[in-house]
Amino acid sequence: MTDRSPQYCVPPGRESLARRSVLQAAVSAGALLAISSAPEFTSAANAVNQPQALSFVPQRHSLWYAKPAESWARESLPVGNGSLGANFFGGVVQERLTLNEKTLWTGGPGSNEGGHSYDHGNWEKPRPGALDEVRQRIDDETQVPSSWVGQKLGQYEWGFGAYQPFGDLLLDFSGQDEEVSDYVRSLDLQEAVGSVRYRAGGTNYRREYLASNPHGVVAVRLTAGAQGSISFDTSFTSPHAGRRVSAEDGRLTVRGTLADNGLVYEGQIQVIAEGGATTSSDSVVKVSGADAATLIFSAGTDYANDYPKYRGEDPHEGVTRRVDTASALSFADLRAAHVRDHRALFDRMTLVLGEALPAVPTDTLLAGYTGDRPEDRALEQLFFEYGRYLLIASSRPGSLPANLQGVWNNMTAPPWDSDYHVNINLQMNYWPAELTNLSETTAPLFEYADSLREPGRVSARQIFGADKGWVVSNQTNTWGFTGVHDYADSFWYPEGGAWLGQHFMEHYRFTGDRRFLRERAYPYLKETAEFWLDFLVEDPRDGKLVVTPSFSPEHGPFSAGASMSQQIVWDLLTNTVEASEELGIDRPFRTRLEETLDKLDPGTRIGSWGQLQEWKQDWDDPADQHRHVSHLFGLYPGRQISRDGTPELAKAAAVSLRARGDAGTGWSTAWKTNFWSRLGDGDQAYRVLALQLSRSTLPNLWDSYPPFQIDGNFGATAGMAEMLLQSDQGVVDLLPALPSVWDKGRVDGLRARGGYTVGMDWQAGALNEARIKADRKGTVRVRAKGFHAGQVKVVDEHGRPAYASSHRNVIDLRVGAGEIMRILP
Repeated sequence: MTDRSPQYCVPPGRESLARRSVLQAAVSAGALLAISSAPEFTSAANAVNQPQALSFVPQRHSLWYAKPAESWARESLPVGNGSLGANFFGGVVQERLTLNEKTLWTGGPGSNEGGHSYDHGNWEKPRPGALDEVRQRIDDETQVPSSWVGQKLGQYEWGFGAYQPFGDLLLDFSGQDEEVSDYVRSLDLQEAVGSVRYRAGGTNYRREYLASNPHGVVAVRLTAGAQGSISFDTSFTSPHAGRRVSAEDGRLTVRGTLADNGLVYEGQIQVIAEGGATTSSDSVVKVSGADAATLIFSAGTDYANDYPKYRGEDPHEGVTRRVDTASALSFADLRAAHVRDHRALFDRMTLVLGEALPAVPTDTLLAGYTGDRPEDRALEQLFFEYGRYLLIASSRPGSLPANLQGVWNNMTAPPWDSDYHVNINLQMNYWPAELTNLSETTAPLFEYADSLREPGRVSARQIFGADKGWVVSNQTNTWGFTGVHDYADSFWYPEGGAWLGQHFMEHYRFTGDRRFLRERAYPYLKETAEFWLDFLVEDPRDGKLVVTPSFSPEHGPFSAGASMSQQIVWDLLTNTVEASEELGIDRPFRTRLEETLDKLDPGTRIGSWGQLQEWKQDWDDPADQHRHVSHLFGLYPGRQISRDGTPELAKAAAVSLRARGDAGTGWSTAWKTNFWSRLGDGDQAYRVLALQLSRSTLPNLWDSYPPFQIDGNFGATAGMAEMLLQSDQGVVDLLPALPSVWDKGRVDGLRARGGYTVGMDWQAGALNEARIKADRKGTVRVRAKGFHAGQVKVVDEHGRPAYASSHRNVIDLRVGAGEIMRILP
């Protein structure tokens, strides 16, 4: 079934029932690095005013299709600026753009679902002794059914809410010839501009779509090859009752309050015609006989991420200012500012795997994908770039972080509420950020994680009995939901905040930003660690400190000391110790953490068939192929397990991975790609990546759980980068998991911990040259399989010999701040 008309998917009854049903059921040869300023781009002025003949040549960074989209999730193409999102279909007679504003959420303060006031998921009534009762039964019986624990500790998620679509912008071209030729719908990832081109009635037509971060708007440009050829009606539809739509002076305004919680929202669409006539009546703006036209959209709500009320200023003034400012610019200037802003991030790195995109539509290329064809390298390269594009489009400073669908949603009851799951999904969204040189995109994640601490302190006391620190469980929303819900197999996950802490420390490791470490990372890590110092208990079986109750995500059963729980706590406490040492502060607290680490069960037992155990007990079933492989957290994204530092644990992790199988949901296969990369098995990592592309990727290259869920896109991009560069073990490891099918290629602009920008060329599977630029003066350790002691040549960017010492396949290289060193095996 297709979704040509707006489908907001409002099921009978409350929205979260829908979620419940889902739960159940290539750079030039002379360049050294992509470090310089972004290259010049072609001016849009001629292109937008005088469309050229439609002999379409696919661009290296473009998705393109030979027909309009029918399905939103499978075929529409996304643009976004972090706060706003839009998907265009490219219909000839009617264009439809689904619009999103990331703060438009039901639930939270003001909601009264089922007669219950919103209380962040905290227990409505005290439950004295409930946690102790669960812990005692675990001690007595070792494992406990999730259904029983859910009854004791869970609670319905009253007022949780869901991310909402803002509505649809409709452009009706009903007077235009429906017979078209040379149709192309495309999305240029490098410029972040969508396009539709076609020929009708002897005239060439072109549309462009962009979401500008500098100006906070979505813009659409309509042009034609003949004067007076642009005629259309502009209207707006919304799924929200009580909204008011008006049209005046070429501007559509939609305004309302959500019936659920009283959240005020407003959107404005300015229609600017060049030539012809423009009229406004009721809720329609009509353009007749124009030479060209531009539409400018912006939106906002009175949401503010400010506990406990989560309300701020009325959106009207801000929306009006953004639309007025953008409307005063020419489209060429608006487009140029947008492209500069986007390319300043996107152009920081490039990946070339040896093949140009063939002249076939992207959906055709994907449908024929096997992993064995030369043209598959081009699709893999495009898939990598798409992950970076989507992160830039859905996570910019000043916005909320990317949710389960980034910033794009067309349903009032989206799968899993399009929320923030912190048992892997939110974290996976940001796996590629540092490694692929998009560090700025993490700012919304840190702001959001910090905002959870205040409501999380209440949850820590009321539910978990912790006097200090804060907590957040399995899933959360824009309203500081840090308590629990009642879905027995996923409601309990106090480790979420600790896992988010890893991103704070990783940001410091990649950037060396000591101010960030002192003012943002360490306060977060310390308060999170304080919760665990209160919550850990001694296991009566061996005296080790364990998490109890503990639940291996969505797999179970409830027990004490499940491996993932222990590994995450180890990671948090270790990061906090290292941050304290780096800053030279808080020695008494650091000592307490070190003493706790000495007593902590590390969660790294090897079982009877050589596997890394998922639980403290040897319960693993070699026939179990569950999608979660959570007990390998210490391998990736953690650093507790490595092929060099802990080879026996790495071997056991590989045994567990093989038993679980290669297949899985989109995000699951992405995680497995990263696992195998860390294990240094590039061919196996590639096989899993190929499965994701062939089985869990939609024609518009969005990841499919199913349904659409964006984390798999980000996880795959991270996994591909991990095949090429790793730095988690204190050495910059070049091509550590290069698959044999990537026998030649070039990458520039990857980032390594310690503040290094790295580029490489390889041929016949062997490194030809590596390029390293250091942020700061120091010594960097570099490893590659092709290095041999005394046979590695190192020169600076001018070709002069540089100092380096070597031992086996590792060299120690002295670098100066800003210098580019070339390594020639």
